[in-house]
Amino acid sequence: MTSHPAVTVNGRTYSWMDRPLVVVCVDGCEFDYIKQAVAAGVAPFLERMLKKGAAFEADCVVPSFTNPNNLSIVTGVPPAVHGICGNYFYDRDADAEVMMNDPKYLRTGTILAAFADAGAKVAVVTAKDKLRGMLGKGMAGICFSSEKADQCTLAQNGIERVLELVGKPLPSVYSADLSEFVFAAGVKLMEARRPDLMYLSTTDYVQHKAAPGTAAANAFYAMMDAYLARLDALGATIALTADHGMNDKFGADGQPNAIYLQDLLDEWMGQGVARVILPITDPYVVHHGALGSYATAYLPPHADMAEVIKRLSTVEGVQMAISNADASARFELPPDRLGDIVIVSEKHVVLGTSKARHDLSGLDTPLRSHGGISEQSVPLMFNRRTTGIPGKTRMRNFDIMDVALNHLHPL
Repeated sequence: MTSHPAVTVNGRTYSWMDRPLVVVCVDGCEFDYIKQAVAAGVAPFLERMLKKGAAFEADCVVPSFTNPNNLSIVTGVPPAVHGICGNYFYDRDADAEVMMNDPKYLRTGTILAAFADAGAKVAVVTAKDKLRGMLGKGMAGICFSSEKADQCTLAQNGIERVLELVGKPLPSVYSADLSEFVFAAGVKLMEARRPDLMYLSTTDYVQHKAAPGTAAANAFYAMMDAYLARLDALGATIALTADHGMNDKFGADGQPNAIYLQDLLDEWMGQGVARVILPITDPYVVHHGALGSYATAYLPPHADMAEVIKRLSTVEGVQMAISNADASARFELPPDRLGDIVIVSEKHVVLGTSKARHDLSGLDTPLRSHGGISEQSVPLMFNRRTTGIPGKTRMRNFDIMDVALNHLHPL
């Protein structure tokens, strides 16, 4: 067996894989989804992970959104280091509101790219294409999305004819099939290419619509369970976590329980004087209407920030309103990519800009969403026992590669 040196990335050192490692980020997966599926008897492999592997409750990054957490997982560090603190932000230099999905916004290298540089066979499959570029930045290997699996080329994705390989049609971006394609592709890649390190990232379409224990949620986790069992049977180490949890965000009338911050600030300060940014915003807003539990506000230079924070803090449903400096320190975020104020709402409340700007016509079920501290708890699970983990009060989802490569019982 060839000996490989450890790989150091962003100040953390990772041992080489002793067998193929599959790291899974299940979008929107709070622990209760897994527990309910296990209790319903539809997830025997996940039950085995809980009983014979290792399972922890961990914290995700706040804001509890997709991009910041996926990039934390693959870099092993918080957004203060890698720079991705939302799906969407206001670029002060360009004076423009932009998507933060271009690889140019990533400020550090990934564990995936480092292992590929060291000679490992690395593969990445993500549900939505918005993540593909950043996850694959600087990485030699296979990297594609379910969303655009029909467009893969060797030059851009390191693989072609993906639909033929997977044996499934191109899935709709608004479907559970988008995530199933990720798992099916992972199994086919393990069978055909046997990568040393594989990263699979799903979409939270189901979790936005279905609470833990519902028929739709249990069906999704049963599907996932079967693919994970197959990867385990193929000899892979499996490490599973989530980018964030999910909660109901609607009132007794079934309508979103929303605070429209831009409307409030316009009323207090004048039309358009302040600017509210919702970092949950991405091209796929049908299932959440761009409503999440975290927002940031930009104020003009003359504004009394302390007074605005005080007023926001008294609004019913607001959990906290804090300054850029306090938010950067508390949540380990890059201050240059935040507004002057960060606002986090309570568990069952979401934040919007102006009510008129949100198209909620696509919400065919009562709103479930994420973004705040209340969606921070996520699973951290392995199909092997752990050993030698330093004592700490709570692990983070971005500790997953450290645990998987440095703290699992040897085979």
